[in-house]
Amino acid sequence: MNGVLFLCVHNSARSQIAEEYFRKFTSGTIPAESAGLEPGVLNPYVVRVLKEDGIDISGKKTQDVQELWKAGKRYRYVVTVCSREAAERCPIFPGVAEKFHWPFDDPSTFSGSDEEIMERVRRVRDEIRDKVREFAEDISARD
Repeated sequence: MNGVLFLCVHNSARSQIAEEYFRKFTSGTIPAESAGLEPGVLNPYVVRVLKEDGIDISGKKTQDVQELWKAGKRYRYVVTVCSREAAERCPIFPGVAEKFHWPFDDPSTFSGSDEEIMERVRRVRDEIRDKVREFAEDISARD
């Protein structure tokens, strides 16, 4: 049991961002995955804002958290990046050492012009990046 699982509702935006930045900040030395309660398709705005930062997720698929649980996956940390209501629907992973909840705005709810949506998605990306950097530094120092 090691690594981190980032969860949100559709695994289309927030958890994908968190997984990618965690992998970047730990140079892949600590395993990370992301999944959703109701997997959807990648949010195209998230694909674009991550690409601006040199991260290409255009070929990724979303994952179902139930499938990971059924496959017997175990994680040292589970981080929900969605609303509290959605976080409460997440399955209980046996043996999880620590669970965190970091609520971030949902990019799938943003409306407006292309540039207005991109600005809001960039803001969420930056908030998640900063939180994940802090988390990665903290747990890297512990291990």
